Amino acid sequence: MKKKVLFLCTGNSCRSQMAEAIVNARLGETWEAASAGTKPAASVHPKAIAALEEIDIRHAGHTKSVNEFRNSDLDLVVTLCDSAQEECPVWLGKGKRLHHDYPDPAKTNDMDDFRKVRDDMLREIVAILNSYEN
Repeated sequence: MKKKVLFLCTGNSCRSQMAEAIVNARLGETWEAASAGTKPAASVHPKAIAALEEIDIRHAGHTKSVNEFRNSDLDLVVTLCDSAQEECPVWLGKGKRLHHDYPDPAKTNDMDDFRKVRDDMLREIVAILNSYEN
């Protein structure tokens, strides 16, 4: 049975979307990933989608509110920015949380910043989940 992880950031337009797509593409046999935002943006940032496509990951995500996961049975919640960590609802994840802060590439809108976050996630998020034990 797959473990379930939710990636949480503020807007759910870049970082959490990339983490969701990377995990589902690279660790899909053992993990099922979803993403959400504490204050979801209107859409997924096109440069996040483009950065994923560069490594052959197709992602047609849409932004979601953390409230959509109120009754979800999650094995782990990973907050990806400091504000999401502070705003993460107490009920989410039943205490099984990790925090790993990434800079928001949407703030610079520079494709190289999207690539750097993507590449860091490929190394770090995959390693975290491969070593995670309930």
